[in-house]
Amino acid sequence: MTTKTDRTSGGKATAARDEAVVRALLDRQQRTYTAQAGIRLRNTPAPLYQTLVLAILLSARIRADIAVAAARALFDAGLRDPRSMANASWQERVDALGEGGYRRYDERTSTMLGKGAELLLERYDGDLRRLREEPDPKKALMDVPGIGPTGADIFLRDVQGVWPEFAPYIDRKALDGARRLGLPASPQKLSGLVAGREMPRLADGLVHAALDKPLADEVLAAAKAA
Repeated sequence: MTTKTDRTSGGKATAARDEAVVRALLDRQQRTYTAQAGIRLRNTPAPLYQTLVLAILLSARIRADIAVAAARALFDAGLRDPRSMANASWQERVDALGEGGYRRYDERTSTMLGKGAELLLERYDGDLRRLREEPDPKKALMDVPGIGPTGADIFLRDVQGVWPEFAPYIDRKALDGARRLGLPASPQKLSGLVAGREMPRLADGLVHAALDKPLADEVLAAAKAA
């Protein structure tokens, strides 16, 4: 017969195991994709826009490291805000994307980045904090060329640290990673395993685990050994 003590002990063991898995994951996920792209995310116009650009690049069927490198190349070329992106020529954007290795989708993406920057200037004066005030910010995000459901998820997954009304934001890909690691498939339960400021890093780490089985196996082995 299972006793109340047995159930309590089992619950504590599960919680300890989940915490060990999260610690092992975060040890291996020191920086989010946003940080890797050189973005110091704050609730100010430029870094919010740069995060949106990265979300557009990550949405394509291309390796994440190439998307990150392309974002860095765009920013290094001075295209860090909607005004500079809109003022750049189509070829300048193509060249920057190519510099980052983003060649398969460079021409189409250059067009989307130009049109998206123009939309943001017209609708929000280039300030994505105004988008936050929309009745449905996620839906409004998807008006931006290149941002579909996946891109909106990527953006909100990162900005939940500065837009706390969206936290905990764990999208479907991150939940896939949670399941692979045997963690709760619930944003609320996952949020209880980390401090609030760590949610973007946890969400990104879970996405890595979903995409990289060897990483997930390494995390599980480290947690078991802890």
